[in-house]
Amino acid sequence: MRFLLKDGRLTFQKSFSKDSQRISEIPDIPQPPLNPNFPFDPKLQLFLTGKQLLLDDLPFSLAEIQAHYDNGYITCRKGIEYDGKKLLCARCGNQEPHWFATFPCARCGEICRYCRHCLMMGRISECTPLIGWNGPVPDTGSPQNILDWQGALSEGQLEASNRVTEAILQEKEWLIWAVCGAGKTEVLFAGIEAGIAAGKRICIATPRTDVVLELTPRIRAAFPKIEVASLYGGSQDRHTYAPLTIATTHQLLRFYHAFDALILDEVDAFPYTVEESLQYAAVQARKPESAIVYLTATPNVKWQKECLSGKRAFTVIPARFHRHPLPVPEFVWCGNWQKQLQQNKLPTNLLKWIQKRLEVGKQALVFFPHIPLMEKALHILRKFVPNIEAVHAEDPERKEKVLRMRSKEIALLLTTTILERGVTFPNIDVAVVGAEDDIFSESALVQIAGRAGRSKDFPDGVVTFFHYGKTEAMVSAQRQIVSMNKEGVKRKLIDL
Repeated sequence: MRFLLKDGRLTFQKSFSKDSQRISEIPDIPQPPLNPNFPFDPKLQLFLTGKQLLLDDLPFSLAEIQAHYDNGYITCRKGIEYDGKKLLCARCGNQEPHWFATFPCARCGEICRYCRHCLMMGRISECTPLIGWNGPVPDTGSPQNILDWQGALSEGQLEASNRVTEAILQEKEWLIWAVCGAGKTEVLFAGIEAGIAAGKRICIATPRTDVVLELTPRIRAAFPKIEVASLYGGSQDRHTYAPLTIATTHQLLRFYHAFDALILDEVDAFPYTVEESLQYAAVQARKPESAIVYLTATPNVKWQKECLSGKRAFTVIPARFHRHPLPVPEFVWCGNWQKQLQQNKLPTNLLKWIQKRLEVGKQALVFFPHIPLMEKALHILRKFVPNIEAVHAEDPERKEKVLRMRSKEIALLLTTTILERGVTFPNIDVAVVGAEDDIFSESALVQIAGRAGRSKDFPDGVVTFFHYGKTEAMVSAQRQIVSMNKEGVKRKLIDL
């Protein structure tokens, strides 16, 4: 795409002309004043509000885009920006040279640099504008009764709920540090209700699609009269404008200054913790004056120190809503289990652990650090466990297997860390094979232990870390769980 700059306006060029430029070559992008008498298209308003999209994403004619820009209703930003000779992708924040490449561009007629880092969301290049909305926001209104939830909060949940509400209404930053199974979702309800009543647009973002799929029906049931957009790869709600959005953090790359409050769930989870582009997207998706609420059971060491030193505003929920203590992991040495697997064997104590669950009809999750090792174990276990399955991130039947586990068709489910969070089974025991592996960080082990004992009907669960040598991560995870139980007892949130 090329542009003519004339009389303080850009003109989108379908064909090349002598004085046209790529948008990255224009020093300052002009923004025409808003014409209140212009009859803007409400469909375009709904499509673009709070977004940053490519022209290819817009099902509107270039003439209509031009007319809305000329009257101040559409904004154009450079997709690729320069800081001296250094490149910056305005959509994902990438500045690493190896993530940029060149191609002969038919749209601008030049060799054009583009960002490979966010290519899955459409190619953004030196001649690509990011299109946004500058007019009034859609009026979604709000019903008289926003929240329809009949449950009650525990004392610990209520304190956190009040803090969330305060943060959303007063545009603050707040961390909710809540143990696994504390009922973090319910803690959000009052704050969301207050925010929507005040005309705010709210987003709950989480790193994993599984969590979006689990949260969506629960949020829709609690807010039945509010439109809720659920965004993930392949979602049908991709272009839905809603006062309440649930999205993967990847989907935030499409938003720009959209939300009055951003709630980041599982903020410690992969890939959010390792991809700077997702952290950049979270910042860009918020309005300049907005609230951000972090939710996690396992804040990183830096955040924990900031909480304890008073540098970070936070609230701790140290106990589950059913007032029972968290299951404390037991460490069991199992020898060189990988060598045993190569000989088509499994540690005897692990086999006894599994057999004990099968005898009493209790389901179990068994975590492995790597897929090939898990599949080897599956082959061995299938000889005496008929209703057993294994699941991992690339498994096309992942969702079906989780549903079958919930319906108790599967007695034993082997898994990688893909099920360390975001899924709930009412009555299970949990084992980790090879807990000494580097992939099992303190955060991962705390989350894995948090799969057991979540239901008020089955609050007790056994968590066993089978290992070939204790690690600091194992010890720290156990210490954190014990510490939360002590705090829960101290605050009278746990019944002894």
